[in-house]
Amino acid sequence: MVGRTKPEHLNIEQFGTVRQITITNPRKKNAINLQAYRDLADQINAADRDDSVTVLVLTGAGDFYSSGNDISALLTSEQSMEQRLESSHASLSRMVEAFYSFSKLLVGVINGPAIGIAATTALLCDVLYMEENAYFYTPFSALGLCAEGCSSYTFPKLMGTSKASEMLLLNHRMNAQEALQFNVVAELFKREDFERKLWPRILQYGSLPVGSIKATKQLMKRFDVEKLEQANKAELKALGKRWETEEAMQAIMNFMTRKSKM
Repeated sequence: MVGRTKPEHLNIEQFGTVRQITITNPRKKNAINLQAYRDLADQINAADRDDSVTVLVLTGAGDFYSSGNDISALLTSEQSMEQRLESSHASLSRMVEAFYSFSKLLVGVINGPAIGIAATTALLCDVLYMEENAYFYTPFSALGLCAEGCSSYTFPKLMGTSKASEMLLLNHRMNAQEALQFNVVAELFKREDFERKLWPRILQYGSLPVGSIKATKQLMKRFDVEKLEQANKAELKALGKRWETEEAMQAIMNFMTRKSKM
């Protein structure tokens, strides 16, 4: 194992040709703030450029993969709302692009709940493995916001229009068994089997010829890159408008109040 420079909320490790990025913000259930957006983009792009990396693994520390966007950090910033949104959207756009532009094998190990932007970007990975009690949750309408992370394109393509609508419009919480049923994830694992069964398999992936992986990814064209770019831009534009509405502000405050009482 080779240690790497550690950003504040990310832990970077390398095992042979397999690099692992672990989201580490336990106090906020691995929420992703503005700096973490930037750091994730930097680390994913760096791994893509690094010839020592064949496989990149994304996971979370502890019981959560990630609780998604750290909204509280955005609301308490001293900048104007316009400045906050401009900075946030630029960083978010770059992070999402890093996911769908990654040319090697990108594996998501969903060790616990994946919420909001954490769920939508996870589905941009090539292969997803999921802990059997984890779930995906995209409460965009509960927050008065809208789809992000290219989910307006990827969710219907992966799981069909009806299930995608249930997720993106109706705040449906997709459990692990349902994620497997709808071909969102490749396989489910018990938490105690991550180290014993899943990790040895991932390490074996690191011995695969990286050129072959790149070539087949290009041939598969799992998602149309042009459509991903269009979705990313359209979603960010719509998000900017939603943040300006009284409806969204009230919904966010109500959501955070309920969350604090849980």
